[in-house]
Amino acid sequence: SYIDNADREGRLIKTVRGKIPASGYFVAPSLIEVGGIKDMDSEVFGPVLHLAKFQAGSLEQIIEDLNASGYGLTFGLHTRIDSRVDYFTGRLNVGNIYVNRDQIGAVVGSQPFGGENLSGTGPKAGGPSYLQSFIKSKRSLGQASLSDKVIVLDDVQVALNSFSVRRFMLNERELPGPTGESNILYEYARGVVLCLGADLESAQNQAQIANENGCQPLIVCPGAKGENSIDGFLPRKLLTLLTGVSVVALWSDDDDVSSARRSLAIREGKIIPLVCDHSLGRACRAERHVCVDTTAAGGNTALLAMDE
Repeated sequence: SYIDNADREGRLIKTVRGKIPASGYFVAPSLIEVGGIKDMDSEVFGPVLHLAKFQAGSLEQIIEDLNASGYGLTFGLHTRIDSRVDYFTGRLNVGNIYVNRDQIGAVVGSQPFGGENLSGTGPKAGGPSYLQSFIKSKRSLGQASLSDKVIVLDDVQVALNSFSVRRFMLNERELPGPTGESNILYEYARGVVLCLGADLESAQNQAQIANENGCQPLIVCPGAKGENSIDGFLPRKLLTLLTGVSVVALWSDDDDVSSARRSLAIREGKIIPLVCDHSLGRACRAERHVCVDTTAAGGNTALLAMDE
């Protein structure tokens, strides 16, 4: 019905119909034109390829639209311009980027697989840090510092909106792979870390870890003073509504942590990790893998095509 609707609207470019078995359910591979990623309000699982044409000068807007979609698993790029590869890989919030090759068949150890935002939050499967994600770190237990000064949502959101944080690369690591292929694993700072304590000393320690890992901390805790700090208690239910946060750090008792976890779980938009132990430094870093088919460089465009 999706393909038929596109046909009625004049957006169906091509449908490949061949001989099919007498029984079963089959959908013909189809090519459908769309205006851009904003036209896609849901995933279409099936042999459907969407095509969006664009002006060369609109690349920055395209990247913004892709990042705003909320998803960030895999991205493919075909180009012979090295500067364009750098342009995309440095700006897209995507876990895996494939250049001049197909986008499937990630190999453990060479092409760690995982995404960002609604497509994942932790170390990438098959990567050098993946095993650590199965290790239970020592929990930092504390008692939530309650205060008569209860912070309202606007106070925290105004502070978050004032940050002008561009995620930057922390390091890169070359991974093994087949001849004719480059595999680089990058680590990027995730962005803003909300440091809730539970007590002031814990919140300050969290802020220090965030800074050491290239992130921007915002301390919200009773007794907090100084720049990028808000003095008072943040009701955990407000975590459902806050925007502009990449990681929430809370070293507190079970009830406090459970309340924060429930609020983050029901929020709309990207998945925000709640860090309750000493793995905060690792949570501040997002892994991004870039795989380049180097045999397709130098203008041999025939090497860009997939096998039939």
